[in-house]
Amino acid sequence: MTTRLDSLKTLSLVVADTGDLEAIKRYRPHDATTNPSLLLKAFDLPGYQALIDEELAALRAEFQDRQARVEHAVDRLAVAKGAEIARHIPGRISTEVAARLSFDEEASVRKALELIELYERRGVDPDRVLIKLASTWEGIRAAERLEREGIQCNLTLLFSEAQAQACFDAGVFLVSPFVGRVTDWYKKATGRDYAPEEDPGVRFVQGVCQRAGHGGYDTVVMGASFRTVGQVLALAGCPRLTISPSLLEELAAEEGEVARAVEIPAAAGKRPGPLTEPAFRWGHNQDAMANDKLAEGIRRFDEDQRRLEARLAERLG
Repeated sequence: MTTRLDSLKTLSLVVADTGDLEAIKRYRPHDATTNPSLLLKAFDLPGYQALIDEELAALRAEFQDRQARVEHAVDRLAVAKGAEIARHIPGRISTEVAARLSFDEEASVRKALELIELYERRGVDPDRVLIKLASTWEGIRAAERLEREGIQCNLTLLFSEAQAQACFDAGVFLVSPFVGRVTDWYKKATGRDYAPEEDPGVRFVQGVCQRAGHGGYDTVVMGASFRTVGQVLALAGCPRLTISPSLLEELAAEEGEVARAVEIPAAAGKRPGPLTEPAFRWGHNQDAMANDKLAEGIRRFDEDQRRLEARLAERLG
């Protein structure tokens, strides 16, 4: 009898939402990701210490100024870990541009190019890397420019139809609409729980899949930020799903077939014209949940980046 995880993999490409190499080896995802939040979680893992020490030693040798060492440390660590992970997956490794650059298009492009250069130094081809950017207007514009240069992107913290449409317009490779954080907001606002079939986060990602299919867009939709196995199974058939190790473990421990829950429709008619910046900002502004969760997500990612920088500064001495 097949496990639910193996059955799910026949319907959706599974991505590991973790920086834990042991979990990646165990569950054999197609793609994986690194970001400061995941690196922070993995920071104290025994198997991670040699890599941290190696990167910090290289920074001490390369930079005399302590602040310069700290500023480069997170990116170096993310790329070192990403390069290691890339050896154990067939697909892509997503690596994040710092959240503090979410409203700076030029700085985001520069940082993305720096990350690609760091990967190339480690022998990882750019086509194995996805640059991860927040789905702000500036982040989407940076991604559009990078895509034209052959650098493919993963647009994260996506909570509104306006964000999804702007990403489709820009021709980005992949978008990560969030499930759990959307549902968290509605549960807090309404005081109720939701079954998977009526879950607001699940319905949002289903809608993004429908929009992508009807418009005939090439952008890949990847459901993200799951809280329960029920949410994952309610999106079986979404092109990609990024899932935490705890939920991967649940899926791997249960036998049974997974039914397709998401059908991507064929392109239907003319696409809408591309969103202008005012239309994007107004459309996103009209969604209170999306406004709250985008701002909160950027703050949380930045907080984790700062915490990771502080931990690395301690180790640098």
